[in-house]
Amino acid sequence: MRHSGGRWARTVALVLAAGWLLAGCQQMERFTFIRPSAQPRGYTQVAPTYDVSGKKGRAENDPVLLLLSANAQYQLGEYAKAESLARRALKLQPESGDALTLLGMIATARGDTVAAGKAYQEAAMRAPANGVYANNYGSWLCANGKAAESLDWFDRALADPAYPTPLAALINAGTCALAAGAPERAEPRLRKVLELDPQNLPALSGMARLENGRGNFLEARAFVERWLAVAPEDPAGLQLAAEVEQKLGDNAAASRYLSRFKALSSGQPSVPRPQ
Repeated sequence: MRHSGGRWARTVALVLAAGWLLAGCQQMERFTFIRPSAQPRGYTQVAPTYDVSGKKGRAENDPVLLLLSANAQYQLGEYAKAESLARRALKLQPESGDALTLLGMIATARGDTVAAGKAYQEAAMRAPANGVYANNYGSWLCANGKAAESLDWFDRALADPAYPTPLAALINAGTCALAAGAPERAEPRLRKVLELDPQNLPALSGMARLENGRGNFLEARAFVERWLAVAPEDPAGLQLAAEVEQKLGDNAAASRYLSRFKALSSGQPSVPRPQ
């Protein structure tokens, strides 16, 4: 996000903070505009005033105002207007990874996965050291069956000292490493997440599954208990808890977890948990 001469571009960075569910679903936080601070490679969240009128004027030749207007239209669900404004911004500032990111978001909202991936990839390729773009593209890869390819992009995001949401990249890196069948890469990242956020559900569920897969059932029990303490009616957590207890030989505990799972599945009131 620098001009070719090394000065800051007057752009905003769009952060895609993705949390990954091990069942293969994607849960994404709302995109947040970030702009460079006065400090080198620093970021400051802002609440800009949007020009959403679409009228011609100063915004017509200002890529920043065009992009802010495009984002506002995107938030309103006016995807055609948002795309038009974002493409005008990109034409004025061809190196803008921010405009490409917004185009990817619009394509995602429209269900055009291929176009979204191309936009995220182009943004990441134009600025390989930018953690925001690297995380966005890695998130798209992992969500679209390319978990192994995503891992290096999350590493790039974590290597960017100015990346504003490293916890999100750590979660992505850990859960996608599990999806890629690389537990040796997943474990240190998930443990780091839990150091920073002990109640983080993706990390707790990831570690529970990792230890269960290794046959470390006591460790798996500890993680799944922490998981259910945060989300006591999580069906996946209850199922895994029952599986772990069966492997540990505690059939009574397994039965209690299965009863809670079945009650939840049938819509009945949850079975009281033993104290």
